[in-house]
Amino acid sequence: MFKCFFKYQAVIAVVLFALSCSNTNNRPIIKFSGDSSSIIIKNIDEASLLQVKNAYQANADTLNVISVLMKPSDLDSIQDELEVPGKVKVLGDSVIFNPDQPFLKGKEYLVESYIGIKFATVGDLIMGKGKQNLKAQRQTLKR
Repeated sequence: MFKCFFKYQAVIAVVLFALSCSNTNNRPIIKFSGDSSSIIIKNIDEASLLQVKNAYQANADTLNVISVLMKPSDLDSIQDELEVPGKVKVLGDSVIFNPDQPFLKGKEYLVESYIGIKFATVGDLIMGKGKQNLKAQRQTLKR
């Protein structure tokens, strides 16, 4: 009886380990382009990229998968983050945000994206770690 218990316990431990390690570090990468004229999101998993491409083909003008906010400086009297207007394009395996006005040198920009965000993995569901709400991936970029 104990042999069977230990066999199943070992199998479950190996399966949980494999599931928990499969996608832990595969978050999309958010960065400026080489000339800092646009923001690029790379390293998007295939399922998320397919969803973004389908949404882009359906209605490219209203695609809102990325938000870019200009952070106020320490000496700025306005303490609100200002949204940066721009267009989103899907090129190959990347999502590119091109602002209507060039990014300002010395300013910080907060980029929020829901691309590749998952409710829970199989391992999280088994362990009871499912999220109640989704949190955007946030990255601060300085020009």
